[in-house]
Amino acid sequence: MNIDATSYTAASDAVLPHHRESARIWGLGGPEYNKVSFAISDALAHAAQRLNPRAGERVLDVATGTGWSARNAALTGALVSAVDISAELLAAARQLSAHVDPAIDFRLADAERLPFPDAAFERVLSTFGVMFAANHAAAAAELARVCRPGGRLVLATWVPDGAVAEFFGVMARHTGMQPPEHPPVAWGDPDYVSRLLGRDFELVFEHGTNHAYHDSVADVWDWYAEGFGPVRQVVGTLDGERLAAFRRDVDAYHAHYLTDEGLVHIQRRYLVVIGTRRGDI
Repeated sequence: MNIDATSYTAASDAVLPHHRESARIWGLGGPEYNKVSFAISDALAHAAQRLNPRAGERVLDVATGTGWSARNAALTGALVSAVDISAELLAAARQLSAHVDPAIDFRLADAERLPFPDAAFERVLSTFGVMFAANHAAAAAELARVCRPGGRLVLATWVPDGAVAEFFGVMARHTGMQPPEHPPVAWGDPDYVSRLLGRDFELVFEHGTNHAYHDSVADVWDWYAEGFGPVRQVVGTLDGERLAAFRRDVDAYHAHYLTDEGLVHIQRRYLVVIGTRRGDI
Protein backbone atom coordinates (compact mmCIF):
# COMPACT_ATOMS: atom_id res chain seq x y z
CA MET A 1 0.00 0.00 0.00
CA ASN A 2 1.68 3.20 -1.14
CA ILE A 3 0.58 6.01 1.14
CA ASP A 4 3.44 8.41 1.78
CA ALA A 5 3.68 9.35 5.45
CA THR A 6 7.08 11.06 5.43
CA SER A 7 5.60 14.54 5.69
CA TYR A 8 3.44 13.63 8.66
CA THR A 9 5.25 11.90 11.52
CA ALA A 10 8.82 10.79 12.04
CA ALA A 11 9.08 7.37 13.66
CA SER A 12 10.74 8.80 16.77
CA ASP A 13 7.72 11.07 17.35
CA ALA A 14 5.07 8.54 16.36
CA VAL A 15 3.65 8.13 19.87
CA LEU A 16 2.47 11.26 21.66
CA PRO A 17 4.08 11.85 25.08
CA HIS A 18 0.91 11.25 27.07
CA HIS A 19 0.56 7.78 25.51
CA ARG A 20 4.12 6.53 26.01
CA GLU A 21 3.48 4.94 29.40
CA SER A 22 0.37 3.25 28.02
CA ALA A 23 2.44 1.97 25.11
CA ARG A 24 4.92 0.43 27.54
CA ILE A 25 2.16 -1.23 29.58
CA TRP A 26 0.26 -2.68 26.62
CA GLY A 27 3.54 -3.89 25.16
CA LEU A 28 4.24 -6.03 28.22
CA GLY A 29 2.03 -8.74 26.74
CA GLY A 30 4.21 -9.05 23.65
CA PRO A 31 3.27 -11.97 21.39
CA GLU A 32 1.25 -13.53 24.24
CA TYR A 33 -1.30 -10.76 23.74
CA ASN A 34 -2.51 -12.70 20.73
CA LYS A 35 -4.11 -15.14 23.20
CA VAL A 36 -6.20 -12.26 24.54
CA SER A 37 -7.33 -11.51 20.99
CA PHE A 38 -8.20 -15.19 20.56
CA ALA A 39 -10.43 -15.01 23.65
CA ILE A 40 -12.42 -12.14 22.10
CA SER A 41 -12.16 -13.35 18.51
CA ASP A 42 -15.92 -13.73 18.04
CA ALA A 43 -16.34 -9.99 18.68
CA LEU A 44 -13.41 -9.19 16.37
CA ALA A 45 -15.04 -11.25 13.62
CA HIS A 46 -18.35 -9.41 14.14
CA ALA A 47 -16.62 -6.09 13.52
CA ALA A 48 -14.67 -7.33 10.49
CA GLN A 49 -17.81 -8.76 8.89
CA ARG A 50 -19.60 -5.44 9.34
CA LEU A 51 -16.60 -3.65 7.81
CA ASN A 52 -17.05 -5.93 4.77
CA PRO A 53 -13.98 -4.73 2.81
CA ARG A 54 -13.63 -5.53 -0.87
CA ALA A 55 -10.49 -6.69 -2.66
CA GLY A 56 -8.25 -3.72 -3.42
CA GLU A 57 -9.96 -1.33 -1.01
CA ARG A 58 -7.73 0.62 1.37
CA VAL A 59 -8.38 -0.29 5.01
CA LEU A 60 -6.92 1.14 8.20
CA ASP A 61 -6.96 -0.78 11.51
CA VAL A 62 -6.33 1.60 14.43
CA ALA A 63 -4.70 0.17 17.59
CA THR A 64 -4.17 -3.20 15.95
CA GLY A 65 -2.39 -4.97 18.83
CA THR A 66 -1.02 -8.22 17.43
CA GLY A 67 -2.92 -7.64 14.18
CA TRP A 68 -5.89 -10.00 14.58
CA SER A 69 -8.44 -7.56 13.13
CA ALA A 70 -6.02 -6.42 10.45
CA ARG A 71 -5.71 -10.04 9.31
CA ASN A 72 -9.49 -10.40 9.36
CA ALA A 73 -9.79 -7.33 7.15
CA ALA A 74 -7.17 -8.66 4.75
CA LEU A 75 -9.02 -11.93 4.10
CA THR A 76 -10.81 -10.49 1.05
CA GLY A 77 -7.68 -9.05 -0.56
CA ALA A 78 -8.08 -5.54 0.87
CA LEU A 79 -4.98 -3.35 1.13
CA VAL A 80 -4.59 -3.04 4.89
CA SER A 81 -2.55 -0.61 6.95
CA ALA A 82 -2.50 -1.11 10.72
CA VAL A 83 -1.12 1.11 13.50
CA ASP A 84 -0.42 0.75 17.19
CA ILE A 85 1.46 2.67 19.89
CA SER A 86 3.34 -0.46 21.06
CA ALA A 87 6.45 -1.49 19.15
CA GLU A 88 6.37 -4.84 20.98
CA LEU A 89 2.85 -5.65 19.83
CA LEU A 90 3.66 -4.54 16.29
CA ALA A 91 6.68 -6.85 16.20
CA ALA A 92 4.38 -9.73 17.11
CA ALA A 93 1.80 -8.57 14.56
CA ARG A 94 4.38 -8.57 11.76
CA GLN A 95 5.52 -12.07 12.64
CA LEU A 96 1.98 -13.45 12.94
CA SER A 97 0.95 -11.77 9.67
CA ALA A 98 3.94 -12.78 7.54
CA HIS A 99 1.76 -15.11 5.45
CA VAL A 100 -0.82 -12.47 4.48
CA ASP A 101 -0.99 -11.42 0.83
CA PRO A 102 -1.20 -8.53 0.07
CA ALA A 103 1.13 -7.79 2.96
CA ILE A 104 -0.23 -5.67 5.81
CA ASP A 105 1.55 -2.35 6.30
CA PHE A 106 2.18 -2.16 10.07
CA ARG A 107 3.30 1.19 11.49
CA LEU A 108 4.06 2.64 14.90
CA ALA A 109 1.56 5.49 15.20
CA ASP A 110 -0.80 7.24 17.58
CA ALA A 111 -4.60 7.23 17.19
CA GLU A 112 -4.63 10.95 17.99
CA ARG A 113 -2.17 11.75 15.17
CA LEU A 114 -2.44 9.24 12.35
CA PRO A 115 0.38 9.43 9.77
CA PHE A 116 -1.84 9.37 6.69
CA PRO A 117 -3.33 11.99 4.35
CA ASP A 118 -6.94 13.09 4.51
CA ALA A 119 -9.48 10.64 3.05
CA ALA A 120 -6.81 7.98 2.55
CA PHE A 121 -9.01 4.96 3.31
CA GLU A 122 -12.29 3.50 2.10
CA ARG A 123 -12.71 1.58 5.37
CA VAL A 124 -11.50 2.32 8.91
CA LEU A 125 -11.63 -0.20 11.75
CA SER A 126 -10.78 -0.28 15.45
CA THR A 127 -11.61 -3.18 17.74
CA PHE A 128 -11.28 -2.41 21.45
CA GLY A 129 -8.40 -0.11 20.55
CA VAL A 130 -9.12 3.56 19.80
CA MET A 131 -11.31 3.64 22.91
CA PHE A 132 -8.11 3.69 25.00
CA ALA A 133 -6.79 6.92 23.47
CA ALA A 134 -6.58 9.59 26.16
CA ASN A 135 -8.18 12.39 24.11
CA HIS A 136 -11.40 10.95 22.76
CA ALA A 137 -12.29 13.98 20.67
CA ALA A 138 -8.87 14.05 19.00
CA ALA A 139 -9.01 10.35 18.20
CA ALA A 140 -12.54 10.68 16.80
CA ALA A 141 -11.45 13.58 14.62
CA GLU A 142 -8.60 11.50 13.21
CA LEU A 143 -10.92 8.60 12.38
CA ALA A 144 -13.08 11.03 10.42
CA ARG A 145 -10.15 12.77 8.75
CA VAL A 146 -8.63 9.63 7.20
CA CYS A 147 -11.94 8.09 6.08
CA ARG A 148 -13.06 9.10 2.58
CA PRO A 149 -16.57 10.48 2.01
CA GLY A 150 -18.93 7.55 1.62
CA GLY A 151 -16.45 5.29 3.37
CA ARG A 152 -17.24 3.02 6.28
CA LEU A 153 -16.07 3.16 9.89
CA VAL A 154 -16.52 0.18 12.23
CA LEU A 155 -15.67 0.21 15.93
CA ALA A 156 -16.05 -2.50 18.56
CA THR A 157 -16.06 -1.09 22.10
CA TRP A 158 -16.80 -2.44 25.58
CA VAL A 159 -19.97 -1.12 27.20
CA PRO A 160 -19.86 1.07 30.35
CA ASP A 161 -21.88 -1.29 32.56
CA GLY A 162 -20.49 -4.64 31.43
CA ALA A 163 -18.00 -7.29 32.46
CA VAL A 164 -14.92 -5.46 31.18
CA ALA A 165 -15.76 -2.25 33.04
CA GLU A 166 -16.22 -4.34 36.19
CA PHE A 167 -12.84 -6.02 35.64
CA PHE A 168 -11.13 -2.65 35.22
CA GLY A 169 -12.71 -1.71 38.55
CA VAL A 170 -11.12 -4.75 40.19
CA MET A 171 -7.74 -3.70 38.83
CA ALA A 172 -8.20 -0.07 39.92
CA ARG A 173 -8.67 -1.13 43.55
CA HIS A 174 -5.12 -2.47 43.52
CA THR A 175 -3.37 0.29 41.60
CA GLY A 176 -4.68 3.38 43.38
CA MET A 177 -4.98 5.13 40.04
CA GLN A 178 -7.75 7.68 39.64
CA PRO A 179 -10.17 6.92 36.79
CA PRO A 180 -9.92 9.28 33.80
CA GLU A 181 -12.56 11.94 33.32
CA HIS A 182 -13.72 10.13 30.19
CA PRO A 183 -13.12 6.39 30.69
CA PRO A 184 -12.45 4.13 27.69
CA VAL A 185 -15.78 2.34 28.15
CA ALA A 186 -17.61 5.61 27.44
CA TRP A 187 -17.13 4.61 23.77
CA GLY A 188 -19.62 1.82 24.47
CA ASP A 189 -22.43 4.33 25.03
CA PRO A 190 -24.26 5.14 21.76
CA ASP A 191 -25.15 8.65 22.95
CA TYR A 192 -21.53 9.42 23.79
CA VAL A 193 -20.29 8.02 20.46
CA SER A 194 -22.92 10.05 18.64
CA ARG A 195 -21.55 13.22 20.22
CA LEU A 196 -18.02 12.24 19.17
CA LEU A 197 -18.72 11.05 15.64
CA GLY A 198 -22.25 12.02 14.64
CA ARG A 199 -21.25 15.22 12.86
CA ASP A 200 -18.97 13.32 10.47
CA PHE A 201 -20.70 9.93 10.19
CA GLU A 202 -24.18 8.54 9.81
CA LEU A 203 -24.20 5.98 12.62
CA VAL A 204 -25.83 2.62 13.24
CA PHE A 205 -25.34 0.61 16.43
CA GLU A 206 -25.38 -3.12 17.08
CA HIS A 207 -24.95 -4.95 20.36
CA GLY A 208 -23.09 -8.19 20.89
CA THR A 209 -21.75 -10.50 23.56
CA ASN A 210 -18.29 -12.03 23.54
CA HIS A 211 -18.19 -15.61 24.80
CA ALA A 212 -14.87 -16.83 26.21
CA TYR A 213 -14.30 -20.28 27.66
CA HIS A 214 -11.63 -21.47 30.09
CA ASP A 215 -11.15 -24.76 31.90
CA SER A 216 -10.77 -23.15 35.32
CA VAL A 217 -10.32 -19.90 37.23
CA ALA A 218 -6.58 -20.65 37.41
CA ASP A 219 -6.53 -21.07 33.63
CA VAL A 220 -7.98 -17.57 33.19
CA TRP A 221 -5.36 -16.12 35.53
CA ASP A 222 -2.50 -17.70 33.56
CA TRP A 223 -4.01 -16.52 30.26
CA TYR A 224 -4.20 -12.87 31.28
CA ALA A 225 -1.18 -12.66 33.56
CA GLU A 226 0.94 -13.74 30.58
CA GLY A 227 -0.64 -11.77 27.74
CA PHE A 228 -2.66 -8.81 29.03
CA GLY A 229 -0.28 -5.90 29.56
CA PRO A 230 -2.33 -4.04 32.21
CA VAL A 231 -2.53 -7.19 34.36
CA ARG A 232 1.18 -7.85 33.90
CA GLN A 233 1.85 -4.28 34.98
CA VAL A 234 -0.08 -4.77 38.24
CA VAL A 235 1.58 -8.13 38.90
CA GLY A 236 4.99 -6.56 38.33
CA THR A 237 4.40 -3.74 40.81
CA LEU A 238 2.94 -5.77 43.70
CA ASP A 239 4.53 -8.36 45.93
CA GLY A 240 3.75 -10.49 48.96
CA GLU A 241 0.27 -10.09 50.42
CA ARG A 242 -0.65 -7.25 48.04
CA LEU A 243 -0.05 -9.51 45.03
CA ALA A 244 -1.92 -12.35 46.73
CA ALA A 245 -4.87 -10.03 47.39
CA PHE A 246 -4.93 -8.98 43.73
CA ARG A 247 -4.90 -12.62 42.64
CA ARG A 248 -7.75 -13.43 45.03
CA ASP A 249 -9.87 -10.58 43.69
CA VAL A 250 -9.21 -11.49 40.06
CA ASP A 251 -10.01 -15.13 40.76
CA ALA A 252 -13.20 -14.16 42.64
CA TYR A 253 -14.28 -12.01 39.70
CA HIS A 254 -13.86 -14.90 37.27
CA ALA A 255 -15.49 -17.38 39.67
CA HIS A 256 -18.79 -15.59 39.02
CA TYR A 257 -18.67 -17.10 35.54
CA LEU A 258 -18.28 -20.73 36.67
CA THR A 259 -20.89 -23.05 35.17
CA ASP A 260 -22.39 -26.07 36.89
CA GLU A 261 -19.88 -28.20 34.99
CA GLY A 262 -16.95 -26.23 36.41
CA LEU A 263 -16.21 -24.40 33.15
CA VAL A 264 -15.51 -20.66 33.19
CA HIS A 265 -17.78 -19.05 30.58
CA ILE A 266 -17.10 -15.30 30.52
CA GLN A 267 -19.68 -13.15 28.75
CA ARG A 268 -18.63 -9.62 27.85
CA ARG A 269 -21.13 -7.23 26.26
CA TYR A 270 -19.89 -4.86 23.58
CA LEU A 271 -21.12 -2.27 21.09
CA VAL A 272 -20.40 -2.27 17.36
CA VAL A 273 -20.55 1.16 15.72
CA ILE A 274 -21.04 1.28 11.95
CA GLY A 275 -20.55 4.72 10.42
CA THR A 276 -20.87 6.04 6.87
CA ARG A 277 -18.64 9.07 6.27
CA ARG A 278 -20.65 12.15 5.37
CA GLY A 279 -19.63 14.35 2.44
CA ASP A 280 -19.44 14.21 -1.33
CA ILE A 281 -17.55 11.35 -2.91
